[in-house]
Amino acid sequence: MKKIISFVDGSIYTQSVCDHAAWAATRTGASIDVVHVLGRRDISSTPVDLSGTLEAETQATLLKELADLDAQRARLSQQRGRVVVDDAKARLLADGVADVTAKLRNGDVVEAVHELEADADLVVVGKRGSAADFARLHLGSNLERVVRVARKPVLVASRAFQPIGRFLIAFDGGPSVMRAIGHIAAGPLFKGLECRMLMVGHDTPEARSKLEAAAALLRDAGYAVEADLRPGEPEGIISANVESGGINLLVMGAYGHSRIRNLIIGSTTSEMVRLCKVPVMLFR
Repeated sequence: MKKIISFVDGSIYTQSVCDHAAWAATRTGASIDVVHVLGRRDISSTPVDLSGTLEAETQATLLKELADLDAQRARLSQQRGRVVVDDAKARLLADGVADVTAKLRNGDVVEAVHELEADADLVVVGKRGSAADFARLHLGSNLERVVRVARKPVLVASRAFQPIGRFLIAFDGGPSVMRAIGHIAAGPLFKGLECRMLMVGHDTPEARSKLEAAAALLRDAGYAVEADLRPGEPEGIISANVESGGINLLVMGAYGHSRIRNLIIGSTTSEMVRLCKVPVMLFR
């Protein structure tokens, strides 16, 4: 792992995002780009149609005042953004990361992911954003968009960082979780951590075979893996095991279905991120 992209917004999750990124960087030797995206709503006023409502002179005066207000808002947004990334960089350096670059971007966070992730190995975001205190049971509005567009693994930081010693792989036999297993087996990030695998569903010979084959890949890479298959609904079984098993990090595939299907029947990915109080690493 060479580079980590860490997105911060100045919310209460910013410190946790930095600490989770620092954890990954110190285990792998990666550098970190810490990024704050200035959204378009942060730097411009809502368009106003004044045609036919005001005299020309009054209209011109008001438009100039609106333009001046936009310029002032843009300057303040830039200043705040610089403070956010500079504070985040200072925290990362204090956490022991040697190579940190602070970046400001205008536009949309998805555009920033497109632009920056090409030469990165991991994207780190907060579970919730600036409205977290007002929406404890809701995920950040950009989280699903980022995970769906990212081609690299996304580490979703929990509210506060806790030392990570044991991780759980939510195994469903699909291609996304197999990419996660390949990533874990090949890289240094998870080395030395306790590994558990949990498959939820009917206990059939085919399911057992897939689970054991995946566990064997990790055992060949040096992991002592506890693998289990249990009946029930994934959301309830996995979240209960995370809590009762002392799990510090959940690893799973992400958003295997379309947004339209998720709107109709819900998303296991979103529900797991919402229910579990630990960080979640998602693979597409």
